[in-house]
Amino acid sequence: MLLAVILGLFLGIGLYTFGYARGASYLTDNPASCANCHVMREQYESWMKSSHGKVAVCNDCHTPPGLAAKYTTKAVNGFFHSLAFTSGRFPDEIAITERNFRVAESACLKCHEEIVTGIRATREHGADVSCITCHRTVGHM
Repeated sequence: MLLAVILGLFLGIGLYTFGYARGASYLTDNPASCANCHVMREQYESWMKSSHGKVAVCNDCHTPPGLAAKYTTKAVNGFFHSLAFTSGRFPDEIAITERNFRVAESACLKCHEEIVTGIRATREHGADVSCITCHRTVGHM
């Protein structure tokens, strides 16, 4: 009986939190869901004004291809975002993690493969450079 009460409490709190935080919106590709949280408002607004705002949504750049990989990334990021916002421990300036940087970099290379191949052909072998070295404000102005 006690176990049922505890499980019921966790389920109830979880469902309430999911509804309050508009959790279902994070399961979509709608970029507005990324701005549910006030700290992402600036990134959302700058994305809308950028060149990518007309051709890509947040998930195109910030989640890997494939259903399982996409939702695993969204779940991991969602957990850590929720933890940071609930605890109040997040930086004033949002910074991308190393893992998420690799996901975004991979998306750049996939979408712009033809031009990247040409650029890489002009570089010395092994002298690879990150896309954001030159294009830091492309996705978010």
